Amino acid sequence: MLVTLEGLDGTGKTTVWEALHDTYPDATFTREPTAGETGSWYGDAVYRSIQDDDADPLAELFLYTADHADHLTRVVEPALEAGDLVISDRFADSRYAYQGASLEGRITRPMEYIVGIHRAFTVVPDLTIYLDLDPETAAARAGATNKFEHAAYLSQVRANYERLIENEPERFVRVDASQSPEEVLEHVETVLVDRLERE
Repeated sequence: MLVTLEGLDGTGKTTVWEALHDTYPDATFTREPTAGETGSWYGDAVYRSIQDDDADPLAELFLYTADHADHLTRVVEPALEAGDLVISDRFADSRYAYQGASLEGRITRPMEYIVGIHRAFTVVPDLTIYLDLDPETAAARAGATNKFEHAAYLSQVRANYERLIENEPERFVRVDASQSPEEVLEHVETVLVDRLERE
């Protein structure tokens, strides 16, 4: 089963992801973009582009997409084939929402274009937990340390997430990320337990 955590920067996804390690010690935990020991040079290239305010957004999309393809081959698909529970901090939906916003005005129907590129090879999550937070609060929490963490941009990203949720309401579960970290984690754990019991 593939479970993904999605939401704007500053919603606490990574905090939840880290806390779930204790709850599900046998699960495969991973993230996108990939990084560190479990990452690849594709992920390293993505992080370089994030820090470059002048990076071409279309070129950046394909860096993210290459990292995703490699991540599927090296980590996600082998773990799923082994019957593991896979929990990923961000996945393809982040690309649809974020790069869809970055490419607005550059290409026609950017989010649909990105979804189309991925459709041929990606794995659709069984469950996506969406941590929902208003863009202003998210930007303040994230600290606006890079080009993706500003409220105006995050407003576009949030609108894209809403479109994704509208298209696949059965896959997404919304969690109010304005709650305390403890309440958010409790809600996420309840959702996971419920879904795992039904699988």
